[in-house]
Amino acid sequence: MTSAALRRAIIFAGGELGEWAAALIQPNDYIIGADRGALYLAESGLPLHLAVGDFDSIDPQQLAYVRQHAGEMLAFDAVDKDWTDSELALREALARGWRDVVIVGGLGSRFDHTLANVYLLCLAADEGCSAVLVGEHNEIRLLTGPGECRLDADPRFEHVSLLPIAGEAAGITLSGFVYPLNDATLRMGMTLGVSNKLAGTEGIVELGEGRLLLIRSRD
Repeated sequence: MTSAALRRAIIFAGGELGEWAAALIQPNDYIIGADRGALYLAESGLPLHLAVGDFDSIDPQQLAYVRQHAGEMLAFDAVDKDWTDSELALREALARGWRDVVIVGGLGSRFDHTLANVYLLCLAADEGCSAVLVGEHNEIRLLTGPGECRLDADPRFEHVSLLPIAGEAAGITLSGFVYPLNDATLRMGMTLGVSNKLAGTEGIVELGEGRLLLIRSRD
């Protein structure tokens, strides 16, 4: 299947997954399983166009099962590889021309992996790719200034937080929020942008310069 026939790439990483994750799959998604994420897809009877990783978190029988169900498989040595399985999957998606990527299961109990996956949004942005991390309780994207993001009200994620990811983010203006901002600057270490809400059905985040994590979440 080619990107001409498909709309976006969706990567299933090896973090927290469940029925909520399967429900995110849309028709014409190109589906990549990273390590244990590939096993989740195979065992759930879901499409698996590409399996990527060192597969050190599954046993040989499970690996054979993934190989049987994957349309294509790229296996890496666990010692020789430099990148996490999630980064391998993202880099492969970028190399194949995908510029709309969703990473599912990238948020979990391992905070080091979770934070590293958040940083992958920077890698995607540097390649001109729109990427988003989606978990059961959070949706995380990266805004790069100058630019703006329009948000529609989503009952899944009531809270909206803004956190600078590199130094400071300036020229932040919020419209349609309970707590508006006008040409504000947020610096790393500040909590001013945490836990806002949309006042109505739509909100707009404008960013003059810098990089800003936009996190939508629920308790």
